[in-house]
Amino acid sequence: MSQSKPLMNSPTRFRLADGSDIGPSKYNSSATVSSLKEKIIAQWPKEKENGPKSINDIKLINAGRILENNKTVAESRLPLSEIPGGVITMLVVVRPPVPDKNSDKLQDNSKTKGGCCCSIL
Repeated sequence: MSQSKPLMNSPTRFRLADGSDIGPSKYNSSATVSSLKEKIIAQWPKEKENGPKSINDIKLINAGRILENNKTVAESRLPLSEIPGGVITMLVVVRPPVPDKNSDKLQDNSKTKGGCCCSIL
């Protein structure tokens, strides 16, 4: 017997930090979290700054849980098919860019932000 790959009954959308959304779309329950992140990167709005460069720059959160890249949607036990007619919203958190030691721009910006410093006399 061959098993078909069922689609999630409820469409899923990805909520970005500014409140905008990617989706909604339906995904197979056999889809990995990594493949969802790849779709997010591919559909990331071009006008937004500091978009993710790789799947490791993104954290997907659903029902208060950070989803693991190597697990499928079914293994993550997401309540995706439990809301008839509803839309599942997952939060997308993007890791901020790491300052490059060779980049003066990011280093200069960090000096202008609040913080503390010590002076030894």
